[in-house]
Amino acid sequence: MNDDLTVTVPPATSMPAEQLASLKQLTLITYILYGLSFFTGFTGVVALIINYIKREDTAGTIYASHFTWQIRTFWWSLLWGILGVLLLIVGVGVVVLIVDTIWVIYRLVKGLLNWNDNKPMPV
Repeated sequence: MNDDLTVTVPPATSMPAEQLASLKQLTLITYILYGLSFFTGFTGVVALIINYIKREDTAGTIYASHFTWQIRTFWWSLLWGILGVLLLIVGVGVVVLIVDTIWVIYRLVKGLLNWNDNKPMPV
């Protein structure tokens, strides 16, 4: 009785080490740009543009999940920020904006911690 057990292993990336290091550095730069957007307002848009331009280069690496995480953080935060501003009229907008800010900080910190530990994001 010869049962052939086949184990499927996901393909390892054949990307050169220097390219992976470059993607890791770029991922850190985009996290920093998103963080700086609290003070400048426009660096988040720069980071978003970088995410979309370089997203294809990250395919098959852990950094693809970080880019998706960052893109989703930007768009959801923008949506809640607009809603918060609109709700300022009825007085609850401040709460929405505060919660949105805390949520973005949480996502940036979680992303940076996973980046530092070379872990993908749960997207």
